[in-house]
Amino acid sequence: MKIMYIFPHPDDESFGPAHAIAKQRREGHEVYLLTLTKGGATKQRHKFGYSVAEMGEVRYKEMLNVAKILDLTDLTVLDLPDSGLKEMDPREIESAIRNHIKKFKPDVLVTYAVHGISGFHDHLISHAVVKSVFVDMNEKLGFPKRLALFTLAAEDAAQQTHFKLSSSTDEEIDCIVETSEEDINKAIKALDCYVSYGETIKATNVHQHINKNVVFEIYREKHDPKLKDIFDKI
Repeated sequence: MKIMYIFPHPDDESFGPAHAIAKQRREGHEVYLLTLTKGGATKQRHKFGYSVAEMGEVRYKEMLNVAKILDLTDLTVLDLPDSGLKEMDPREIESAIRNHIKKFKPDVLVTYAVHGISGFHDHLISHAVVKSVFVDMNEKLGFPKRLALFTLAAEDAAQQTHFKLSSSTDEEIDCIVETSEEDINKAIKALDCYVSYGETIKATNVHQHINKNVVFEIYREKHDPKLKDIFDKI
């Protein structure tokens, strides 16, 4: 299967479903990662004295290391305005995403659930534009076949006290991917590639909060029992 993850920022994949990605690659699936911005507007840049452009290049280089750790089939990082997606014509973002999907023809798209987990505007915009592109392409071209929405279970969101995180109810969750210790170790190594975020990673104690189960909603589908991976029963 071909799976394409679409997120707005560098590190969204590693703070998120990196261990599911590691499992999918270990099992031989093609995994593509499209990141919409270089993440240069982060406040972290101030402690280094970097401009937005300089910080974006730092984070891009960190992502190249992540791609090696997770053995991504392809990594593409666009340079749309970090923290500025809400000011863009959404059709411009959709066009960039659509062209990327046409290039690789994934079976499954993955982006954030409607709440964006953190609630950051770029996360919410990403959900909306990816969903719009998915519906259009699925109806007209027949691919991608499924849209999976990365989310958190309530108990996992509650563990993280450094940030206020949103979650999905058990009823909303349609898929639970159980990962291995090997997959979790790769996710930790991927996180540690983000040296510029080292203090935040340490402060949030995120290494200890990585749950072996990665959960997703499936757009316009309900599954009971829950799927064991995002491409099951396509």
